[in-house]
Amino acid sequence: MENGFLFNNKLLDIVMVSLIVAQALKVVISIFTEKRINFRKFLDTGNMPSSHTSSVVSLATAIGIKEGISSTFFAISIVLATVVMYDATGVRRAAGKQATVLNKIVNNIKKKEGYVLIEENLKELLGHTPLEVFGGAILGVIIAFLMT
Repeated sequence: MENGFLFNNKLLDIVMVSLIVAQALKVVISIFTEKRINFRKFLDTGNMPSSHTSSVVSLATAIGIKEGISSTFFAISIVLATVVMYDATGVRRAAGKQATVLNKIVNNIKKKEGYVLIEENLKELLGHTPLEVFGGAILGVIIAFLMT
């Protein structure tokens, strides 16, 4: 593997660029969706595009380009990418929906009973919609092809 410019490893560089670009796009997209620049989006989970997905898909794509799609490394990276994308749309998204319900329950108790069970609400935006994961996958493929 050729040397990279950040980590002395081109694959790691591709993954980091993919992650940073995905997170930066969340800030840009917030300009259109929220009508303001929201720099918090750069560090947040959730939203479009999925940076986890763009990272693992860029890794798998770069490995496929460099090592070939019949290589063991490519197979491992595809399995990893599949697990990450499934987790983003399944488990983490479900946990976010559960957090929304729990926050409503706690807020109702606060209103009715007048006391605080917890100081702050649970984080609700944990996972991704299938479209957000698809957007991350497309971004990962594009970045891997541009950088390899």
